[in-house]
Amino acid sequence: MTLPKTGFALPDFDLPVALPPEQSTAPQSSTLSNADLAGAPFVLFVYPKDATSGCTVEACNFRDLHHEFRELGVTILGLSRDNVRSHARFIEAQNLPYALLADKDQTVIRDWDLLQDATMYGKPVTKVRRTTFLVDAKGIVRQVFENVQPLGHAQEVLLAARALMPQ
Repeated sequence: MTLPKTGFALPDFDLPVALPPEQSTAPQSSTLSNADLAGAPFVLFVYPKDATSGCTVEACNFRDLHHEFRELGVTILGLSRDNVRSHARFIEAQNLPYALLADKDQTVIRDWDLLQDATMYGKPVTKVRRTTFLVDAKGIVRQVFENVQPLGHAQEVLLAARALMPQ
């Protein structure tokens, strides 16, 4: 597969999810899929790794604007290749009010072409391309944000959500 595109349905996914304490009526081993999100718009931001500097900035920016997204009826979700336990610690440490999807096997990340080869400290590594999808209530991708810079990105997505979502 390739990167999901604007104007097309976001490909199906069904991944383990870590929920914030106020939402955790389900066991931590539960999953979240497209079907669970049907009928409501959402933001899915894909990031490299829990508790790293850039990812923490991005996650906390979405946290700080969470109430404004909720006023629009937009759900925020994060996704990385970390496991549910790591996500639960990240949610607790940063007081995140939204769910994080665990793609530990990198199934979605690979299918959506979100991996890139890079060099870090002189060694080859495979990195996750920081990318965000704004999806409408029908499951159609309305905007794709690529090569995201963590600081200020949540505000950029909020402005796009305001422009696309009926008030």
